[in-house]
Amino acid sequence: MAPGFNPVDLAVPGFILLVLLEMVWAWRKSPNSYEPRDTLTSLAMGLGSTVAGLLTAGLVGGAFLAVYEHRLFEIGWVWWAWIACFVLDDLAYYWFHRTAHRVRWFWASHVNHHSSQHYNLSTALRQTWTGTIAFGFIFRLPLLLVGFPPAMILFCAGLNLIYQFWFHTEAIDKCPRWFEAVFNTPSHHRVHHATNPLYLDRNYAGVFIVWDRMFGTFQPELAEQRPHYGIVKQLGSFNLLWVAFHEWIGIARDVWNAPWGSKLGYLWRPPGWSHDASRDTSDAIRERWLARSGELPAE
Repeated sequence: MAPGFNPVDLAVPGFILLVLLEMVWAWRKSPNSYEPRDTLTSLAMGLGSTVAGLLTAGLVGGAFLAVYEHRLFEIGWVWWAWIACFVLDDLAYYWFHRTAHRVRWFWASHVNHHSSQHYNLSTALRQTWTGTIAFGFIFRLPLLLVGFPPAMILFCAGLNLIYQFWFHTEAIDKCPRWFEAVFNTPSHHRVHHATNPLYLDRNYAGVFIVWDRMFGTFQPELAEQRPHYGIVKQLGSFNLLWVAFHEWIGIARDVWNAPWGSKLGYLWRPPGWSHDASRDTSDAIRERWLARSGELPAE
């Protein structure tokens, strides 16, 4: 493997082909699955994310190499290291993803992936332009300290991202039970993208849904709870710059207007937190819904 090789580059033609095939399926089976302006926005966000990644690759690569210099073990390129790296990288992704929903600073970078009110394969391409600025890469630094080579980690991260593409669809209902028990699937990830109170901030997994089962964040998709997609306060706009930066602008406004003792709260507390309790976090929305419902619906 050449240093810096990214498997996502090879997967892009496959992504495009699958989007086109899903469009054909949607035309026949689910005409509302695609909306032209929404799809173009997602594709433009994906292109912008690629450009941003190229522009910041030196910063991330330099940080990885600097941390790797202080590694505790010399793992090298043995065969089992690839398996261990892939699994541990997915665990790191779980904690990054969970944090990205629970800390507003990271949410500002991640929210644009959730901003579409449609759920299709083009939504998978709606990626952040500000991931490096938000320092999302720090969640993979412990793998470098353990001793996994930077190129190995980046390659495994690329495989993780490729896996996550296929389950952004409504064309697949449920996978076999054993597969649903171990791996992330379209059903599990529809829950993650939904704004239904029951589904908010659930199913953070990248590849292995077992992390959500282990850490108490798993929620199955229920027949009586059809997912509704987007974010709690919908954007109502296809303006590309607003999609990319609206939450950063919101943070800046809140920090500027907040009392001195509350300014940092708008950076590090959950999305929806406010110093005067005038807004709702996802926890508050979910708890209020559960209180009205009386109990959690059965699977």
